[in-house]
Parts: sequence; C-alpha cells; structure tokens
Amino acid sequence: MRFTIFLAACAGILAAPVGAQNQDLGEPLGEGGTVADVAIDGDSGDDDGPLRGTVTDESDWSDIGIAIPAFATARDQATPANGDGTAALGREIARVITANLRNNGLFKPVGPDSLPQPGFAQIRSPSWGTWGGRGAEMLVHGYANARPDGSLVVGCYLYDVALQDELIREGYEVRPADWRRAAHKCSDLVYARLTGESPFFDSRIAYIAETGPKDKRVKRLAVMDSDGANHRFLTLGSATALTPRYSPDYSKIMYLSYVDGNPRIYVYNIGTGQQQLVTENSNPTLAPRWSPDGNSVLYSMAVAGNTDIYRVPVDGGRSVRLTNTPGIDIGGSYSPDGSKIVFESDRSGSQQCYVMDADGSNQKRISFFGGRCATPEWSPRGDQIAFTRIAGDFNVAVMSPSGRGMRVLTKGWQDEAPTWAPNGRIIQFFRTERNSGRSGLWQVDLTGANERRLPTPVDASDPAWGPIRN
Repeated sequence: MRFTIFLAACAGILAAPVGAQNQDLGEPLGEGGTVADVAIDGDSGDDDGPLRGTVTDESDWSDIGIAIPAFATARDQATPANGDGTAALGREIARVITANLRNNGLFKPVGPDSLPQPGFAQIRSPSWGTWGGRGAEMLVHGYANARPDGSLVVGCYLYDVALQDELIREGYEVRPADWRRAAHKCSDLVYARLTGESPFFDSRIAYIAETGPKDKRVKRLAVMDSDGANHRFLTLGSATALTPRYSPDYSKIMYLSYVDGNPRIYVYNIGTGQQQLVTENSNPTLAPRWSPDGNSVLYSMAVAGNTDIYRVPVDGGRSVRLTNTPGIDIGGSYSPDGSKIVFESDRSGSQQCYVMDADGSNQKRISFFGGRCATPEWSPRGDQIAFTRIAGDFNVAVMSPSGRGMRVLTKGWQDEAPTWAPNGRIIQFFRTERNSGRSGLWQVDLTGANERRLPTPVDASDPAWGPIRN
C-alpha cells in the first residue's frame, strides 16, 4: 500500500538528523530570462509589421507530415548561445522543434538533418515545389539572427504547403543562453495552431533526483525543461527533499524537506534563490499542494496514528483541518476553479479516491472500479483526474471527477505519481524497474499509445509539471 510505504519512509527520515536547511540550497536557478515578442521588418521583403498571423477555425489535425528544415540566418555571426555561429544555431533550433512535435505523438515531422537547407530569402518566400514534391503538408520555416547587443532574434513561420499559404508567424528576442526557449515557443506556436489546444513545450519540470544506496538514499530537488534539457539541482542533498510543486504563476516551487528530524514545507523563489518556511511540524507531514490562487497550501499530517488533510496560508499561520475520519487521508489536489479537492483515504477499508468541497464538506468516494486508487491529481482542464491504480501492478489511469470512464494508460510494473502538462493532454509519472529498482520519469498521452522516457542524469521520482512560462 503506497501510503504505508510512504509513512515508513518518513519514519526513517525522522530518525536521521540532517544539516540546517539554509545550508542545503545550491546555486540560485537564475530564472531571469524572458522571451520577448518582437516586430521584425522582414529583411527579405515588404514590412508586414509584427510577426503575428491569423488563425483559422480548423483544429482537427492528426498524423500531419511537417517539414522542419534548418533555420536560416541573414549573416552567420558568432554567438555565445552555442559556441558557434547563428547558422549552426539555426539547425539546433530546428532539431529541438522537430523532437518536440514528434514526441507528443500527433505529428510526423521530418527534421533538418534529412532536408535541404533554405536560404534566408526563402524563409518568407518558400520554394513550394520543393516541399510539395517531398510530400510535406506543413512547413516550418524560421531564422536566427544576432543583434549588436548580443541578443538573438528568432523568427518562426508556419505554412500550408498545399494551399501555398502562411498560417501564422511570430518572432522572439532572447538572451543567447535562452535560445532553447525560442525553439519551445516556436513549437508551441505550431502545436496550438494545428491542434486548437493550449501548448506546453515552454514549461519546466521539477522532480526529486535520487542517488546513493537504497538504505541511504540522497534526495535532491531538481528542475529541467519539458524535454529534459537545461537540468539543474536546486538543493545539495544534506536535507531530504520530497514532493515538489510549482506555484500557479511559475515563480516558486514548494517542497517538503526533513531538517533536524522535523518535516518542513518550504517555498523556493525561482528568481532569487531564496526560500520561505510555510510550516514545520514534529509529526510526519506529506504531500504539500498549492491552491489554484497560490494563497494557501494543502498538506497531510499524521497525529496520534490518524492522518488528515490540512490547509495553511502560504505565508504561514494557523492550519485548518479539513478531514477528520479514522484512518489515513493523504493528498489533496484542487480542481482548477478551487471549489473542490480530490484526495485518497483508506476510511472504507482500502485505499480509494474521494472528492470534497474546498472547505472539507461533502466528502464522497468516487473510485468503485476494483483495485486501489492513490495519488490523484486534477487535470488543468478540470475534466479528468489522473491517479495511480493499484491492481497487482501500479499503473497510471484517468477518470472523470465523478469516477466514471476509468481508463488505464500505462502497463509498467510500478508507475505512479501522475502530474499533468499545462494543457491537460500529457501526463508525466515516474516508473520503478522491477529488477533493478531504478526509477525514471516517463510521459504518456491520453490515448495511452505514446509513451516515452525523459532523460535525467540520475534516478528520478515525484515529478511536477509547471505552468507555461511567460
């Protein structure tokens, strides 16, 4: 039973004093970079004003063949973005976009390594015959230019090859170190235009990086881009970190840390590297979660053998108990509108999922499909709840907020702790291998057909997908 394991692990942590938390932080993440939308004069033709296009009503796209050649450059210039010039950078940008669109399972992109490279003048005047002859339905063109101040300007264009028409375009100005963000923004532009859905590529993932032997596991807070790039450790590992979650505005990460034997909930400021204590207890504390408005925190605490769910202001203060039944109540994930909370409890005799109003009233069980239900997480869309279904193996599943329409999405031995992409279409989770005990981060879409592992430098657990970045 997952929370039996969870509480036993916490008990082991409580027995092992560690150093003070203010000595556990690594270097600040330094999230000061932005992606600015820019107007570009269109160096190869008429001035069309800002790189903004119109979007038609078509949204039912799937299995689309997309050609993504290397992004061009007006003049190959050295840039610190990649230690090389803007020509090489243009190819790297196209590779990132190709990988993004391929990995979500909807599209069939062909990347720059298999395509001719267009000249700069062709970015706004595509060679339609070339791309139509290759069977491309859609074409992503773009360029990367260096400015005198050292910044990069990346233009992104989406064309319909059959109609020989531009569908949409945007431009981005970024610091050289943030060139991958421009690639993710371009991916988001293409994805949103062709699917009619909200995008998710320009987002980040927090997780727990695990190293060391099984009986002396070091657990550090870490972050990375949605594709696994730009990995960073945020804590040094002298204090155990657990269950991170991004704030709704992306500016902070909340996590649970055991310091001097006591569990504490901290909020880490991404921009400054500073952190704030929310609450600390001498009792085992589990699974802190943000409210949708970012003003309060849910968590579970065990007192005298009974575990209940509490709410506390994010700035600290008095905690309010929301559940009060014999047994173990854990979790707590708000609906997007903040009106309801889904959680897990064994009050019925087995681990099941329940929904209650945000004030703790109207608690009712929603899982009646056999097996057990754990780690529920409400979709950002509000239409589904992802959870760990335990029926022999541990697998990721989804159901409606009423508990109907349950579907199992994964078939691993131990897949658990689902977290949603910002658009509610992709679910991330961690998988433990049966023989080795190694754990890693995986993603699966709502069809269950498109599953892939994300690269991490060490073992990984407890993923948390952040919102789209500004």
